[in-house]
Amino acid sequence: EMAAALTREGGEDAFRRLFRFYRQRDVSDLRGVVDFSVPGAQVFRSQLSISSVSDQDAYRAGLQPVSQWKAYGLNGYPGFIFIPNPFLPGCQRHWVKQCLKLYPQKPNVCNLDLHMAPEKTIDLWGQSKEQLRRKGSSKREPRSLLEKLRWVTLGYHYNWDTKKYSANHHTPFPSDLAFLSEQVASACGFRGFQAQAGILNYYHFDSSLGIHVDESELDHSRPLLSFSFGQSSIFLLGGLKRDEAPTAMFMHSGDIMVMSGFSRLLHHAVPRVLPNPEGTALPSCLDQAVSSDLPVDSVIEHSSDEDWQVCAKYLQSSRINMTIRQVLAEGQKFPEESGTNGKGQAPSEYSHQQENSRTKRHKPNAD
Repeated sequence: EMAAALTREGGEDAFRRLFRFYRQRDVSDLRGVVDFSVPGAQVFRSQLSISSVSDQDAYRAGLQPVSQWKAYGLNGYPGFIFIPNPFLPGCQRHWVKQCLKLYPQKPNVCNLDLHMAPEKTIDLWGQSKEQLRRKGSSKREPRSLLEKLRWVTLGYHYNWDTKKYSANHHTPFPSDLAFLSEQVASACGFRGFQAQAGILNYYHFDSSLGIHVDESELDHSRPLLSFSFGQSSIFLLGGLKRDEAPTAMFMHSGDIMVMSGFSRLLHHAVPRVLPNPEGTALPSCLDQAVSSDLPVDSVIEHSSDEDWQVCAKYLQSSRINMTIRQVLAEGQKFPEESGTNGKGQAPSEYSHQQENSRTKRHKPNAD
């Protein structure tokens, strides 16, 4: 009832009020949160472009055939598409491992680069895996470097200072993630999508993501793709202005969100990370290993039991989100700029809020 009242109020701080409501640790009434596993009045089935992605290409990306996916829209949010976990059994494990073991490696950029010597961030996985594997439940244990990871940027590296991308700060975009993104975009009617930039966010139970709009890409006609793995979260989707109260929804492991058209430039935020609703350490969709009969040209790799043990330990208290963007339209170039070093500091609103964090200087604004 409180959430519903806050939603009806509107006004200058409507989004902020609901953000703070769900941010509270003692909020137990989540009836106002849309759950796409039990669609309600605000939710409708959305059509996908089944013929745009062959079953073979879907399998190569670790996805079920598009004909088996479910997709939903939300009344009042044209261009917003929600796809509950379309991954084949075991295939989420590949993306989790890539986000922890491969994608944080150089030349990609992460938040730890801002206050650690370059040689210290070369192999976060190697420096953290034994510590993570042995980790108990005590909060007093020192955090591993992987647990201090907050964001990684891929492709065109986002500059948190200028809120821009630039031609001179670019590294090759991971081919497996590009292929996955292209299949999902095609299934949603965006053939020819090019994965050019990625921001990976790493959340813990005390993390949140401030209210913001993803508008730095030069081509807004292309969708924003969001993939979630691990523990669940509450996602708030608002309007073009901050005074429009948002809709709250759950995101669970394997879920995909697509923001396109009108919804591409809406305010959004993540006020809360929640334990997965099954009540188990990890959601059951992560229980199975990757099938042994993947296509020869699959982008999915088999994870060793040893690697998955580390990933599983990490995910017991964490959530990983990958957002993939096309920055430039076909044939478009960046405008000429001067005096940019490409690095940038940690974001003021985009970074995670960390209660009791040692990195207070990266704590965002009141959001």
